[in-house]
Amino acid sequence: MSDQLFQEAKQLDAADQLKAERANFAIPKDANGTEVAYFTGNSLGLMPTSARAAVEQELDDWARLAVDAHLHGTNPWFSYHERFRETGARLVGAKPGEVVMMNGLTANLHLMLASFYQPKGNRTTIMVEDALFPSDDYAVESHINHRGLDAKQNMIRLTPRSGEQTLRTGDIVGAIEDAGDTLALVMLAGVQYRTGQWFDMPAITEAGHRAGAYVGWDCAHAAGNAPLQLHDCDADFAVWCSYKYLNSGPGAIAGCFVHERHGKNPKLPRLAGWWGNDPTTRFKMESGFIPRPGADGWQLCNPPILAMAPLAASLDIFDRVGMTALREKSLKLTGFLERAVLSVAPSARIITPTDPNRRGCQLSISFGDRAKTIRDTLQEHGVVADFREPDVVRLAPVPLYNTFADVARAATTIAQVTAPANA
Repeated sequence: MSDQLFQEAKQLDAADQLKAERANFAIPKDANGTEVAYFTGNSLGLMPTSARAAVEQELDDWARLAVDAHLHGTNPWFSYHERFRETGARLVGAKPGEVVMMNGLTANLHLMLASFYQPKGNRTTIMVEDALFPSDDYAVESHINHRGLDAKQNMIRLTPRSGEQTLRTGDIVGAIEDAGDTLALVMLAGVQYRTGQWFDMPAITEAGHRAGAYVGWDCAHAAGNAPLQLHDCDADFAVWCSYKYLNSGPGAIAGCFVHERHGKNPKLPRLAGWWGNDPTTRFKMESGFIPRPGADGWQLCNPPILAMAPLAASLDIFDRVGMTALREKSLKLTGFLERAVLSVAPSARIITPTDPNRRGCQLSISFGDRAKTIRDTLQEHGVVADFREPDVVRLAPVPLYNTFADVARAATTIAQVTAPANA
């Protein structure tokens, strides 16, 4: 079976229109100098080879020009964040001006909650997944508590049906309708970090708005992975990090989307900082915040240039290749991984949705109490996956740099390391 998998992988790689993109990334090697099969781009994406030069360019301008690089650098620092006005918007299906790259994901979420969680009267609850990523969970709880409310009473936590791993769209919509006028905000993940489920963002957003609530999305596992249409689906806001699928380095600068209807509303409550102020008056050093229109109006500080340079290098690749082409390969690559794993390890329990339209480039496999040991053994064999409590091994075949041969290698290794359990 493994010979057949590798033969099929060879044919698929030969026909891959994006195979040349792999050369644009630094592929880690094992102790013997062999490239690993890297499947943790959903945790930390690989380094674009152009990132080093991008950072060095800013270091050179700092050394050569010092403060004058703000206006006269190769990429002037004063307006550096505007480099992402178009590329950032195209990445997530937004309009120019609706996206700004700034801060970290949780910091951006706090800024959005300050604006879009405005409990009043009976409308005080926030709806989340019960399996919300912990940092998001902490942020949501803290905003409820900060407003003098009880988080336990004002968080609606969605759980899958008994015996199921993922949430059904109809159940989410039904819960929104049941919450009715108690609901202030719906805040879910675009793609769920543990299961890899891609939620029906348009349907859920529409249901939230029908109930009179704001709707926001954590797109940490969706941006650069699934083709998003944040403007057209009418999301109020979204936040994401860029060190996963966007390959911008550890702790990289994050992204934020604010729908244009809110970006044009200077009266919307917000936490303000001077880089969100009207740039025509910013350096007059006067009191009285005048928010810049669009998502830029939520900025607090001048951008960290050395952190933004790798993001610029990565988004240049995304913008050149395009999410349509990436999604086309992703469907094939993830589909091949699913078929391969089930063919060589039929007892494997994949908890990611089988419907390709409800997942990105990730498969989560439940291995029970052997999961962490299996992940560690895969690593010893040069297949880099990750483990999530209590029993899940996640593999993310990223279309920019993973190959079908990587997938065949992962599947056959899984067969080897699980053989005793399947015997």
